[in-house]
Order: sequence, then structure tokens, then C-alpha cells
Amino acid sequence: MKVSLKWLSEYTAVPEDLKAFCDRLDLTGTGVEGVEKTGEAFEGVVMGHVLTCEPHPDSDHMHVVTVDVGAEEPVQIVCGAPNIAADIKVPVALVGAVLPGDFKIKKSKLRGVVSCGMCCSRRELGLGQDHSGIWVLPADAPVGQPMADFMGAGDTVLDLEITPNRPDCLSMVGMAREVGAMYQQPVTWPLAADVEKLPAVTAGEDVAGAVTVEVPDAARCPRYTARIIDNVKVGPSPEWLAERVTAAGGRSINNVVDVTNYILYLYGQPLHAFDFAKVASADGCAHIIVRAAADGEHLVTLDGEDRALTEDMTVIATPERAVALAGVMGGENSEVTEETTCVLLESAAFERGRTSRTSRNLGLISEASMRYERGVDDHLCEVVSQAAAALLAEVSGGTVRPGVVDVYELPTARPELIFRIPRFVAMMGADIPADFIEDILVRLGCAVEATDDASVLSVLPPTFRPDLEREIDLYEEVLRLWGMDRIPPTLPGGRERVGARTPEQETVRVINDTLRASGMNETMTYSFAEPGDIERLRLPAEGLGLAVELLNPLNADMSVMRQSIVPGLLRSVAYNQARGVKNIQLYEIGTVFMAAEGRKKAKERKKLAGVLAGSMRDGAWNAPAVPFDFFDAKGVLENLVRELALPKVRFRALSAEEAPQLQPGRAAEMMANGAVVGWVGEVHPLVADAFGAEPPVVAFELDVAALVRACRPARDYVDVPTFPAVTVDQAFVVAEDVPHEKMVQVMTSAGGKLLESVALFDVYRDAERVGAGKKSMAYSLVYRAPDRTLTSEEVERAHGKLVSKVEKATGAEVRG
Repeated sequence: MKVSLKWLSEYTAVPEDLKAFCDRLDLTGTGVEGVEKTGEAFEGVVMGHVLTCEPHPDSDHMHVVTVDVGAEEPVQIVCGAPNIAADIKVPVALVGAVLPGDFKIKKSKLRGVVSCGMCCSRRELGLGQDHSGIWVLPADAPVGQPMADFMGAGDTVLDLEITPNRPDCLSMVGMAREVGAMYQQPVTWPLAADVEKLPAVTAGEDVAGAVTVEVPDAARCPRYTARIIDNVKVGPSPEWLAERVTAAGGRSINNVVDVTNYILYLYGQPLHAFDFAKVASADGCAHIIVRAAADGEHLVTLDGEDRALTEDMTVIATPERAVALAGVMGGENSEVTEETTCVLLESAAFERGRTSRTSRNLGLISEASMRYERGVDDHLCEVVSQAAAALLAEVSGGTVRPGVVDVYELPTARPELIFRIPRFVAMMGADIPADFIEDILVRLGCAVEATDDASVLSVLPPTFRPDLEREIDLYEEVLRLWGMDRIPPTLPGGRERVGARTPEQETVRVINDTLRASGMNETMTYSFAEPGDIERLRLPAEGLGLAVELLNPLNADMSVMRQSIVPGLLRSVAYNQARGVKNIQLYEIGTVFMAAEGRKKAKERKKLAGVLAGSMRDGAWNAPAVPFDFFDAKGVLENLVRELALPKVRFRALSAEEAPQLQPGRAAEMMANGAVVGWVGEVHPLVADAFGAEPPVVAFELDVAALVRACRPARDYVDVPTFPAVTVDQAFVVAEDVPHEKMVQVMTSAGGKLLESVALFDVYRDAERVGAGKKSMAYSLVYRAPDRTLTSEEVERAHGKLVSKVEKATGAEVRG
């Protein structure tokens, strides 16, 4: 929302120190996104007096004028406006001025005549849509005075971020109330003065005889009011009104529309003006019906778009047709035009959720919908309508018809709350005075009364603050205006309690430490994902469930919740590679989401994923760079296995059908204690290409809950060996398809308690010496007893048993 400090200062004092003021707004929950100096738009534009006006020698519609702009000599300007004439005052943009739309004024020739500036219309200055001719200024406009000074346009406009729970701050009076409470200073309320403008006696029949309002479902429209203003003359707005609408971020259209926008910006109450003649039936009466739209019903809105409606949407209708989309935008078939002479003024409150859905489903966000979806105070509808009618009559020369039609079937109730001062002080950890507490609540619009207990206040929050529903909400209001920066830091009380991490937190801590020690860097990617990510990843659908679709996505490319972390990491790889970063080692611990038919709530799982691309280090003259491969990622996971003390870990090779996202022959499933933990492997080139990454890329993804279940935080103590070990080297010739894992399993099982370790130290292939389709695998076997020195007979017996079992289980032959 844009807030003009010049406008705001009419209702409360605005601090002179702009930076300190913006900082204070940020601290109280109203973010300042930008600051704009509006007077800068008129730099180089001055008041000019037209001295002469002659026809252009080579044009039938342009004139050559000399204009006194307060300089030593008049300037010559070629002007094509039909209303240019001698002896009038006009705004003149001098050479070098930059008008709205980044239009720079330069010295030029127009059909052979030199022009040193431009006489401006309202639209060229960004002050309205009138482009029919030059803006003729009052005769007493000082020649040479800067335009900004003449208009009093020097203003500072803040672009504020208003949170969804603060609909009251989407108005000038709401911001005045907020600033008054921030600095504990008086606030002037304009509403009473605006209502007094309404004539005590107005002419014509009562509104009740000309308008009927029917609301079949009060939940859709808790309140609807209607007034009639006769003898309206639609035309340009007064300068002050156009200036206010422009300062608030709108644009001046005409006096009727500008009044409705001005009231919206001032009070936060959206209004709509109908051309009475277009909504009246044959009997001369306007029969307004606030109803559900029919499925497939169409309405052309004011932006010229033909929109198909659904029954979830609410329309304002006559018995014949819909004339407006409730809470969002009016219809083209009932808009106010220059021919309008009688206006039906609507002031209403509509259901928040339905308005929000309508606005987003149609892609139609308006100033009205933005306020209705946050909550409009139905208690103010009638009195704001009265103020708007008075102002509309004043600027259009109309008369307000007596009475008002007010259908009010569902008033908003005010919750009765208590405020326990001792509890508040204890909870906040600061001695905040009771006088300050009561003063702040009153300034925020609450009705505060004392109770029998002096330490307890009875509080009625205002209806324009729907977020104040509980006692704790009042605590928050007082605290944010007291200033959280004024609360002294203290440690929380914890008598007879010792803080500790949960098993999951401790496991995640070990994971982070281990992966960082392995050379990987933690990152964070979006939880939102593209709908086609899983298809691009070629990940098997089993176990992933359905994608969780977002009702209000930020954009079409982020419309579902992620089912895997790997796509986000692959995009990070592509992003880094595109910027010249070759060696990439990233990991992330995050949540993935999955839905299922018939389940209302999505299931969430915490996953650990990582990617490696490039090499561990850049190449040198004596050591070329070695690209990451499957074994590098497997080594990272083995570090994790060691630090988490995962039992019975094995890596099972995956076929191309089981892991289509990975390169065949370079993919494995990690298991611990018989349960699948995740997968690791080299990403398939087609997958890498789909995400814009340059292969080879190695990746892994593990289930954190499975790691937590399998890990052993408490390990068995093993004493330092005191007896010597016996090392035996043994080579086996096996078929090419016998994996190392199988060999280790058989040897570990056969070696019993005496076999301490098994280590592969050589793999040899030679068709003549070893045999075609075979390989030689040499192992170093360490035998040791914890309580004695082994004899050669014991080692030979144990080793013979091991060799025999390996031969039987794998078909191996002992290599001599």
C-alpha cells in the first residue's frame, strides 16, 4: 500500500526523521518496501504565460507560441493542442525535463520550426487522463514557479507491506491510528467532518421507494447498503481529489470514480458506483439481488474481459442479469459514463474466503478484492457510505436522495477479552507500566474497562481488527508498540530440567558434521517444484505418492510441493556450471511431500540428498583432475555409516529397470539392518541434460527417519589389542559377475571370531593367465584372538575352513 506522508500528516504528526520513522515501522510489523519523492516527477516543469500564438506556416493544426517562463527571454514552442491561445497560463516542460513514462524533452524541429519545450496536458504530467488539450492554469499562477511548488506536490510516499492480518492498515485512517499509537500522539478522525457535509434536508423521494435489496445468503454478504445521488454531472475531478488518488497509487478517471477510490484509500471501505438508469427495471426501480453466480454465467468486467463464472462466486445482479462481481470488480454493463446523471452507490461487506477464491481463480486482483479478502468492517459500511455520498454530491453538483437501504443480517460480534497484567509482564520479561498498556489498547480502538481486580482489564477489540481474538493477541499488540528491542534478554527458566537434543536432532547433527568433513557444502533449495520434475528425473513412482498441488502457487513453474530434493540440487549444479564453477559438492536435508487418494493431509518425510560434479580438486601438471564417480559418493556414505555406527550395511547393485534415473552399472541401493535407506549412483546423462547440468553428476538420496532408526548412538567398547595378529594374503579366481560384497560376506561368516578384518588389495584380469570371463581378487586377512597369541595350527585350521567355504559358495579357485 502507498501512503502519502503529506496526506497522513493531516490526521497525525509524522516524524521529521524519515529513516528513523521507516525503521520504527519495520520494528512494529509494517515493512517499508520503498520510498518515493513525488515532487521529483515535475522537475523542469514551470508555470508559463503564453505571450503570442501564431499558426504554424506548414501545418493546419499546429501553432507557434512564445511563452514567458520566468527566464531572461521567452521560449518558442510548437504546440498542437486545440485550446492553445495567447494570454493564458500553462505548464511548460523545459528542455531536459523528464515526464512520466521516461519521456525526455529535447530541443527539436517540427516541420522546420524550432521548438524548445512542450506545453503540457494533465495526462502528460501523470495527473489524469484528460488529453483533449493543454492544461489551462488559473490566471494568478506565478510565472516561472516550479510546477511542484505550485501544486504543493512535494510529497514523500511510502510503499508499505501490509500483512494479511492487518486489514485496518490498508487505509489512511488505519495508518494514522497505527502511527498515533506508535508515538502516543493524538489522531484527528475525518469521518465526522465528512458526514457533516451531507445536507440535513435533501430533495426527492426516499431511497426505499427506488431501490430494493435482496440477500438470500447472508454468509456471502453480511451487509449491503445503497444510496442514490441525483443530478450528477460526470467530469474531471478537482485538483485536490485527483492528487490524493494519484498519491495513493491510483489514477484519476472522473469525479464519481475518484470519490469511490478516495474513500477506499481513506477508510479502507470499497465502494461501487452504478449508473442507476442501467440497473433500474422497467418499473423505474432498481431491484438489487446479491446471489451466487450460475455455472457458466458470463460477465464483462470493467477491464473489458468476458469472464466465465462459477457458482462459488458472488454477483450483484438485477432480475435480468449480473451487473458486478461482488468484492472484485464492477460490470461494463452498469458503469458510470459521461452520460450518467443518477448514481446508485454501493457500500457492502462480502465473505472473505469467497472473494479471495474468486479473485485468484479469475486472475483478477483489484484494490477492492485485496481489502475484502483480508476483512472489511461491516459496522462502518453505512456511515462511510454517508460520507462518500456527501463528497460525491459536492464534487459533481448532485443531490443526495433521503434515506438509505441497509440489509444487515449478520453483524460481526466483538469478542469479550480480559487482559491480566501480571501474567503479561511475567510472560514478556519486562516491567511494562499498566498505564502504557491501557493507553495503547485505547489508541488501537479497543474499549477498555476496569474490573473488580485492579490487575485485570476487560477489553472489547474493535470490529476493524479481526485478528484480535484471544488475550495473547492483545499481548502481542502492546509488546510490538512497546518495542521488542526494549525487552532485556534473559535465559528461560528451567528448574530441574536439562536441555538435550532429540535422537533425530543428534543424528542430523552427526550427518551435518560428517558430510562437511567429507568436503560437501550444505545448501537449501525451494520446497516448491515444477509438476514435471519427477518425470524429468525418471524416478520410479513407487513410494512417491501423488504430487501435492498448491492452491495459490507463486507461478506455474512452482505449483506443486517437491517429492524429491534431487531436482533442486541438479538445478543448483546447472546454475553453478553455467557461471564457471566446475567442482560442486552440495547436500541438503529437507522435507519432501506426498499425497494419496482419499487422504486430506499430505504425508511429509525428511530426506538427505547430495550431488557431486566436477572433481575433488583442480588438476595440476603432475596430478590431473579426476572426475567424481560412483565410488566417491559411496565413500561419502561409508563415512556416514561409520559415524552413525549403522549395522549390517550393504550396497546392492540396481538394474536399469530398478533405477532408470541412474547410469546402468553405476547404481546401488543402500541397506542397513535389512531395511532400505536410500540410493546412490551416477545420474543418467538424459536426466542431467533435462535439468541443464553437464555430466557426469553423482547423486544420492537417503531417508533420514531410516537413518535415525538404524543408527547406534551408544557403541560397544572394544579394548586396544594386546596380542599380536597374523596376516594372511589370499588370492581367489572367480567369475567376473561375482561381486566383492559376496566375497566379503562369505569370508566374514566363515572366519568366525578369529577373523578380525578383510581388505581387498588387488584385482587382476588376464585371459591367458586367469581365464576369459574371470578375475583374480587378492585379500589381506587378519586373524587375532583377544585373549591369547594364536598358534600357526589355529590360523591354518581357520584359514582352511574359510577357503573351503569361499570355494563352495562362489565357485572360486585358489590362485597359486
